[in-house]
Amino acid sequence: MNICVFSASKDNIDPRFFAAAEELGSAMARRGHALIYGGGASGLMGAMARAAAAGGGRVVGVAPRFFDTEGVLYKEAAEFVFTDTMSERKTIMIDRADAFIAAPGGIGTLEELVEVITLKQLKQHDKPIALLNTLNHYGELVTLLENMAVKHFMAIEDLRLFNSCATPSEALDFLEAAVKG
Repeated sequence: MNICVFSASKDNIDPRFFAAAEELGSAMARRGHALIYGGGASGLMGAMARAAAAGGGRVVGVAPRFFDTEGVLYKEAAEFVFTDTMSERKTIMIDRADAFIAAPGGIGTLEELVEVITLKQLKQHDKPIALLNTLNHYGELVTLLENMAVKHFMAIEDLRLFNSCATPSEALDFLEAAVKG
Protein backbone atom coordinates (compact mmCIF):
# COMPACT_ATOMS: atom_id res chain seq x y z
CA MET A 1 0.00 0.00 0.00
CA ASN A 2 1.18 3.54 -0.74
CA ILE A 3 0.75 5.54 2.45
CA CYS A 4 1.04 9.31 2.37
CA VAL A 5 2.29 10.64 5.69
CA PHE A 6 2.06 14.30 6.63
CA SER A 7 4.35 15.34 9.48
CA ALA A 8 6.63 17.93 11.05
CA SER A 9 9.83 19.22 9.49
CA LYS A 10 11.12 20.82 12.70
CA ASP A 11 13.97 19.31 14.71
CA ASN A 12 13.55 21.02 18.08
CA ILE A 13 10.63 18.98 19.38
CA ASP A 14 10.22 16.33 22.07
CA PRO A 15 12.35 13.23 21.28
CA ARG A 16 9.35 10.98 21.95
CA PHE A 17 7.80 12.27 18.71
CA PHE A 18 10.96 11.24 16.85
CA ALA A 19 10.80 7.76 18.38
CA ALA A 20 7.22 7.37 17.12
CA ALA A 21 8.16 8.66 13.65
CA GLU A 22 11.04 6.19 13.44
CA GLU A 23 8.76 3.41 14.65
CA LEU A 24 6.23 4.32 11.96
CA GLY A 25 8.86 4.33 9.19
CA SER A 26 10.28 0.99 10.32
CA ALA A 27 6.84 -0.59 10.66
CA MET A 28 5.80 0.61 7.20
CA ALA A 29 8.88 -0.99 5.68
CA ARG A 30 8.42 -4.22 7.66
CA ARG A 31 4.78 -4.46 6.52
CA GLY A 32 5.67 -3.77 2.89
CA HIS A 33 4.15 -0.29 2.56
CA ALA A 34 5.67 2.55 0.56
CA LEU A 35 6.06 5.98 2.16
CA ILE A 36 4.93 8.97 0.14
CA TYR A 37 5.75 12.20 1.93
CA GLY A 38 6.85 15.80 1.58
CA GLY A 39 10.50 14.95 0.96
CA GLY A 40 12.10 16.62 3.98
CA ALA A 41 15.39 15.54 5.51
CA SER A 42 14.75 17.09 8.91
CA GLY A 43 12.20 16.74 11.67
CA LEU A 44 9.81 13.84 11.89
CA MET A 45 9.71 13.72 8.09
CA GLY A 46 13.40 12.91 7.84
CA ALA A 47 13.42 10.52 10.80
CA MET A 48 10.53 8.55 9.32
CA ALA A 49 12.03 8.44 5.82
CA ARG A 50 15.44 7.28 7.07
CA ALA A 51 13.82 4.56 9.21
CA ALA A 52 11.67 3.36 6.31
CA ALA A 53 14.65 3.26 3.95
CA ALA A 54 16.86 1.52 6.55
CA GLY A 55 14.17 -1.17 6.83
CA GLY A 56 14.17 -1.73 3.07
CA GLY A 57 10.99 0.26 2.44
CA ARG A 58 10.28 2.35 -0.64
CA VAL A 59 10.43 6.09 0.05
CA VAL A 60 8.95 8.62 -2.37
CA GLY A 61 9.62 12.30 -1.69
CA VAL A 62 7.53 15.04 -3.26
CA ALA A 63 8.57 18.68 -2.93
CA PRO A 64 8.56 21.96 -4.81
CA ARG A 65 11.84 22.77 -6.53
CA PHE A 66 12.29 25.88 -4.32
CA PHE A 67 12.95 23.50 -1.39
CA ASP A 68 15.93 22.06 -3.26
CA THR A 69 18.61 23.73 -1.15
CA GLU A 70 21.44 22.24 0.91
CA GLY A 71 20.20 19.86 3.61
CA VAL A 72 16.46 20.48 3.19
CA LEU A 73 15.47 17.41 1.15
CA TYR A 74 16.05 13.70 1.71
CA LYS A 75 17.81 12.94 -1.58
CA GLU A 76 18.26 9.26 -0.73
CA ALA A 77 14.59 8.59 -1.47
CA ALA A 78 14.04 5.81 -4.01
CA GLU A 79 12.07 8.33 -6.05
CA PHE A 80 11.90 12.10 -5.81
CA VAL A 81 9.22 14.13 -7.57
CA PHE A 82 9.81 17.85 -7.98
CA THR A 83 6.88 20.22 -8.39
CA ASP A 84 6.51 23.92 -9.10
CA THR A 85 4.12 24.68 -6.23
CA MET A 86 2.98 23.47 -2.84
CA SER A 87 -0.49 22.82 -4.29
CA GLU A 88 0.95 20.59 -6.99
CA ARG A 89 2.99 18.76 -4.32
CA LYS A 90 -0.12 18.02 -2.29
CA THR A 91 -2.09 16.91 -5.35
CA ILE A 92 0.61 14.41 -6.34
CA MET A 93 0.86 13.02 -2.81
CA ILE A 94 -2.93 12.66 -2.55
CA ASP A 95 -3.27 11.06 -5.98
CA ARG A 96 -0.49 8.51 -5.40
CA ALA A 97 -1.69 7.49 -1.94
CA ASP A 98 -3.93 4.58 -1.03
CA ALA A 99 -4.23 5.87 2.55
CA PHE A 100 -3.11 8.74 4.78
CA ILE A 101 -1.49 9.23 8.16
CA ALA A 102 -1.21 12.63 9.80
CA ALA A 103 1.71 12.26 12.20
CA PRO A 104 2.31 15.11 14.64
CA GLY A 105 3.12 18.37 12.93
CA GLY A 106 2.41 22.05 12.71
CA ILE A 107 0.37 24.33 10.49
CA GLY A 108 1.49 22.69 7.21
CA THR A 109 0.57 19.24 8.46
CA LEU A 110 -2.77 20.55 9.71
CA GLU A 111 -3.52 22.14 6.34
CA GLU A 112 -2.76 18.87 4.52
CA LEU A 113 -4.84 16.84 6.96
CA VAL A 114 -7.86 19.12 6.72
CA GLU A 115 -7.72 19.02 2.93
CA VAL A 116 -7.75 15.20 2.74
CA ILE A 117 -10.60 15.06 5.27
CA THR A 118 -12.53 17.68 3.29
CA LEU A 119 -11.95 15.84 0.01
CA LYS A 120 -13.20 12.64 1.60
CA GLN A 121 -16.26 14.45 2.97
CA LEU A 122 -16.94 15.73 -0.57
CA LYS A 123 -16.58 12.17 -1.93
CA GLN A 124 -13.51 13.02 -4.02
CA HIS A 125 -11.77 9.98 -2.52
CA ASP A 126 -12.61 7.16 -0.15
CA LYS A 127 -9.14 6.52 1.24
CA PRO A 128 -8.70 5.86 4.96
CA ILE A 129 -7.19 8.61 7.14
CA ALA A 130 -5.45 7.98 10.45
CA LEU A 131 -4.31 10.60 12.93
CA LEU A 132 -1.16 9.38 14.66
CA ASN A 133 -2.05 10.93 17.99
CA THR A 134 1.35 10.55 19.68
CA LEU A 135 1.26 12.10 23.18
CA ASN A 136 -2.31 13.25 22.42
CA HIS A 137 -0.96 15.75 19.87
CA TYR A 138 -4.31 15.83 18.06
CA GLY A 139 -6.53 15.59 21.15
CA GLU A 140 -7.64 19.22 21.06
CA LEU A 141 -8.25 19.05 17.30
CA VAL A 142 -10.50 16.01 17.75
CA THR A 143 -12.34 17.85 20.53
CA LEU A 144 -12.75 20.89 18.26
CA LEU A 145 -14.18 18.73 15.48
CA GLU A 146 -16.55 17.03 17.93
CA ASN A 147 -17.71 20.46 19.09
CA MET A 148 -18.27 21.50 15.47
CA ALA A 149 -20.48 18.45 14.99
CA VAL A 150 -22.41 19.04 18.22
CA LYS A 151 -23.06 22.65 17.12
CA HIS A 152 -24.13 21.43 13.64
CA PHE A 153 -21.27 23.07 11.74
CA MET A 154 -20.57 19.61 10.37
CA ALA A 155 -22.43 16.32 10.37
CA ILE A 156 -21.79 13.98 13.29
CA GLU A 157 -21.04 11.17 10.82
CA ASP A 158 -18.15 13.25 9.43
CA LEU A 159 -16.26 12.35 12.60
CA ARG A 160 -15.92 8.89 11.02
CA LEU A 161 -13.94 10.30 8.08
CA PHE A 162 -10.75 9.70 10.08
CA ASN A 163 -9.57 7.58 12.99
CA SER A 164 -7.41 8.77 15.88
CA CYS A 165 -4.71 6.20 16.74
CA ALA A 166 -2.33 6.28 19.69
CA THR A 167 0.53 4.28 18.15
CA PRO A 168 2.08 3.65 14.74
CA SER A 169 0.96 -0.01 14.90
CA GLU A 170 -2.62 1.01 15.64
CA ALA A 171 -2.57 3.47 12.71
CA LEU A 172 -1.22 0.86 10.30
CA ASP A 173 -3.67 -1.79 11.56
CA PHE A 174 -6.54 0.65 10.95
CA LEU A 175 -5.37 1.52 7.42
CA GLU A 176 -4.75 -2.11 6.47
CA ALA A 177 -8.20 -3.18 7.69
CA ALA A 178 -9.88 -0.25 5.93
CA VAL A 179 -8.15 -0.90 2.60
CA LYS A 180 -8.99 -4.62 2.73
CA GLY A 181 -12.53 -3.47 3.53
